Order: sequence, then structure tokens, then C-alpha cells
Amino acid sequence: MWQKFLFLLTLLALSLGLTACQPRQVMAEDRLFLDLSVDFVGAVELPKTEYEGTTVGGLSGLTYDRQRDRFYAISDDRSRQAPARFYTLQLTLETTPQVTLENVTTLKNEQGNTYPENGIDPESIALSPRDTLYISSEGIPKDNIAPFIGEFNRETGQKLNELRIPKRFLPNTPIRNDNPPHGVQDNLGFEALALGITSVAEADPFRLFTAPEFSLIQDDMEHTPDTQPRLRLLHYGINPVGPPILVSETLYLLEPIPESAISHGLTELIALQREGYLLSLERSFSPLMGVTAKLFQVTSGNATDTSRIDNLKSINIVEPMGKRLLFDLNTLDIPLDNLEGMALGPYFPDGSQSLIFVSDDNFGEEQVTQFLVFRLYQ
Repeated sequence: MWQKFLFLLTLLALSLGLTACQPRQVMAEDRLFLDLSVDFVGAVELPKTEYEGTTVGGLSGLTYDRQRDRFYAISDDRSRQAPARFYTLQLTLETTPQVTLENVTTLKNEQGNTYPENGIDPESIALSPRDTLYISSEGIPKDNIAPFIGEFNRETGQKLNELRIPKRFLPNTPIRNDNPPHGVQDNLGFEALALGITSVAEADPFRLFTAPEFSLIQDDMEHTPDTQPRLRLLHYGINPVGPPILVSETLYLLEPIPESAISHGLTELIALQREGYLLSLERSFSPLMGVTAKLFQVTSGNATDTSRIDNLKSINIVEPMGKRLLFDLNTLDIPLDNLEGMALGPYFPDGSQSLIFVSDDNFGEEQVTQFLVFRLYQ
């Protein structure tokens, strides 16, 4: 009888032990992510307007200049409405957000010439500690226009140099003798760009992160309701001396494509001050559901370097970046437009940082340039 009693006590102890372990497992997973939260502040629309001979629209990327308390917004105009350009904006956050246009700067190539029509497809923008702007272009593969990440003079808009991009991202550059189909897909190139800055000193190094909007040609696979498209996120080290160094390339998993969606992808990244942590914006559009958008926290964690993997159609041994939903923007009681840009802005009096989203109106009459303002607590 005593043996039976001891056996039952042992089972009870084991049961309690297993139950006690479960919260610790969840807490271990939680430690992979930062304790972040966001609160919605308000929204403001920029009316359709002409500014200094340009049609204002297509705002696809946003970055904040803390020294001047101004934002720079890149237009994704392929030099069709006017030469490729970025705008300087003032955005006030008190009470009701307001946005004011202050300047427009035309982009120029290394020779100092404006980009010709369909010669560039700018999508994202980020201000560096050396007071220059990094701008990504999706390129136009069908017209043999390569994607690039370039550094531009903030005042003149002239291109200074560009990063070396791996050949597997460049559709029209052979990677080996048999040259299998590869590279970014048309209109799905480098949409997201972020700088990881730990020092504002001009001579200190910083990091650059970029990723295409959707899978590379060689990584794309049959889409099912549960399939997560596979992206390659590039991580560069930018040093004051010498060329930028490609530090790593890791797998980023998109959410499954929503039913009936005709557009779906990663549209922006933000590098948080703590190294190894990012915010990502994923946006979809379908005729039935309209625009849907979600904000995620992303961490490199133990993600596998994918730079030596020819294609990502099989990921049995590949560890992706960690990702957790931070906020579903469709829970807001407002209609969303084509959200593509995102930036950290000034601090509020309570110490929280502003987080700003902007929509690309595609120069369409039925769409709007929408700014959404949030508080980010971290």
C-alpha cells in the first residue's frame, strides 16, 4: 500500500513539475523579443497638390532628421510625373497631427544628371550619421534597369556611391555558366531599407538593412493559404574607411498571402536602437478586403546565414528570423490606404517615441497620402 501511495505522490510531483515548466518555456520565448507596445495618436491626409512644378504623391519611404526636426519622404515616381525626387516635410504631433511641405530635392546620378523616365524606381530612404541619404531603387528588370542601394548628398540630391549587391539579387547579371533564372522580380525589389545607428558621430560605423518586397525569382514557390513567402534580408556594415561590408543574409518569412490579394509584401523596415532588433511593415491589397497592414517585431536571433544557399524553396535546415506581431493596423477605426513608408520620429513629452506611417497614393484620384501617428513604448 505504501508503495502505491509513494507511486501516486511521484506522479503528482512529476505532473506539478511539468506544469511549472510550461510558463518558463513561454518566458524563454518571450525573452527573444523586446517589451514593446504602440498606441494610436491620430491621422492626417496631405491634399492632392502641386509643389514647385512637381505632382506630390507616391510617397513610399520616410526618414526623420532629428537635428533639423524634419522628415524626408521619397516619391516612387519613375521620373514620369517629374524627375525622381524626395520632399522635406514638417510634421507636428501636438493634438491633431499636421503636415507641411517645405522643399523638394531632385535626385541626380553620379554625373550630376537627373534620372530619365523609367531610369529609376526609388522606394525607401534613410538618413545616415554623415548627413547623407541612403535610397533604395527597385530597378526595372524588364527594361534591364538594375536595382540599387545608393548614398546621396542630402542637399544636392546627387548620388555619391552605391552598395555592392550580390549577383543573386540582380536578374540580368549571370551568376554562373548555366545562369538559372534569379534576382528580384519586377516591381518587387528593394522596398525596405533601414539604418542601425548607435552613434551620431560622423566617423563611427553603422549598419544598413534591406530586403526585397517579395521572394527572389529562385526562391519563389507555389503559393497555398499556408505558404509563407521567403525573403532574403541583407545586413551591411558601413565603415568610415573602406567599402561597405556584407555582414550577413538571413531568411525573413512573410505572412501567408491573404485570399484574393493581388499585392502582398514587405514594404518597410526600422532598425531599433538595440542591435539585432527591427520593426517590419507588411502590406496587402485585395479588391475584396482593400488594404491590410501589420506591424511586426523582428529579431535576428539564431537565424541562418543564407548567402551560400542557391534557393530557399526547401528550408528544412534554415532557421528564419524571429517575428512577432506587434500591431494589426486594421484594428484602427479608419480606412487604410497603401501604407509603404515608416519612420521613428521625435519624442513625446512622456518619453515615448513617435512612429509614423505614410501611404503611397500611386498618383491615383481615389487614393490618398495618409500619415498615421503612433506612440512607441520601449
